[in-house]
Amino acid sequence: MRRGYLSDHFAAVAAKRLALVDTITAQSNQHEVTGSKVLRRILGDDTRSSPRGGEDNRFHATYIWLGGEQEALSEEGRLSWYDSRANDPRRSAEWRLYYQSNPVTELMQPGDSMFVARRPDSHILFIVTPDGTDIQSQLVWLFGLAEQPGLDFEQREITRDNSGEVDFAARYILDELGIEAAEPEADMLDGLIERFGLKFPKTRIFSELARSSLPDVSSLDDPDHALLAWMEREELMFRRLERRIVAERIANGFAGPEGADVEGFLKFSLSVQNTRKSRVGLALENHLEAVFTAYDLRYARGAETENKNKPDFLFPGQQEYLNPDFPAARLTMLGSKSTLKDRWRQVLSEAERIAVKHLLTLSPGLSENQTTEMQAKSLQLVVPERLHQTYRPAQQDWLMNVRGFLGLVQGRQC
Repeated sequence: MRRGYLSDHFAAVAAKRLALVDTITAQSNQHEVTGSKVLRRILGDDTRSSPRGGEDNRFHATYIWLGGEQEALSEEGRLSWYDSRANDPRRSAEWRLYYQSNPVTELMQPGDSMFVARRPDSHILFIVTPDGTDIQSQLVWLFGLAEQPGLDFEQREITRDNSGEVDFAARYILDELGIEAAEPEADMLDGLIERFGLKFPKTRIFSELARSSLPDVSSLDDPDHALLAWMEREELMFRRLERRIVAERIANGFAGPEGADVEGFLKFSLSVQNTRKSRVGLALENHLEAVFTAYDLRYARGAETENKNKPDFLFPGQQEYLNPDFPAARLTMLGSKSTLKDRWRQVLSEAERIAVKHLLTLSPGLSENQTTEMQAKSLQLVVPERLHQTYRPAQQDWLMNVRGFLGLVQGRQC
């Protein structure tokens, strides 16, 4: 399986915290960010004209808003990088980045982080994230920048030598940006189509196929590695098969009795997105179940507790949980969410007898705001070991890995 490198997707990036003068507000409406030597290393210095003089903008750009209460937004447009003093040779150059007014830039506020990422074809991603959000922390980690963008630009060139392979965490973040990082080998897909045709097998079967395709991966040897490897393999298998299924459906067309079946196309598109979201959560539960079975743990999946709540996993089981004579100290619950965002609070009420809840996620680099609140709410986050590096050092000391969680449950079931 070719993972690819971050340098396959980006050539360089610069980031800064937005000041008031950088944003579109009543106090500042100039649509510009003052440049610097750092930004010149990314965008160059061979453009001398101002966009206000009617010249075409230099760069094609995708404006992206991620994080906060506002839904993610994406807008295609242009960016201009120019010397505002080009017509006055007596003065030193003053470079500025001129951006368009659109739904993304109109949301920008002082204190937000802005990432200017140049792709190998010179297309620019103009990414804005509110301060203190998960995606801000994730992008800082992905691009190898300082922990917190400052008011001055920080820049990094991305090469094959310094970017490394795109692993599970990097692909997770790239997916948030709408970038697909890699595909499995074709023969993996050929076997699926031969067995199931151009349709998805049931999720449990798909998960079993992913595990069986990695015979050298054992959860008994390394449960943290196995869980990520299985999830990675299933996700790539799914995306490859999805592409073939979607291509086949598009080739058949969306024609209705009165012309183009727009409604049918929209329904199909929505079903594709919903299938993606639902299957990844079920896949994670399937692979966790395989780990628990390998370790001979007693558990119940989706057992009902109070108020019709159903924790993803309850240890040792529903019968023990409902028995008031069974010691609460020997009970454990585990929520399972492939991505968190703000949904982690849902698990807090799922098992009232258990004081400290556990929640496993594959989300890399959650913000300190999130993990601090989790600790205050007696929620212990469980994250596969390889993803710990995406968190800040203070967070890593608190995180639990999969092996540690298994040891906790084993100790309670003795």
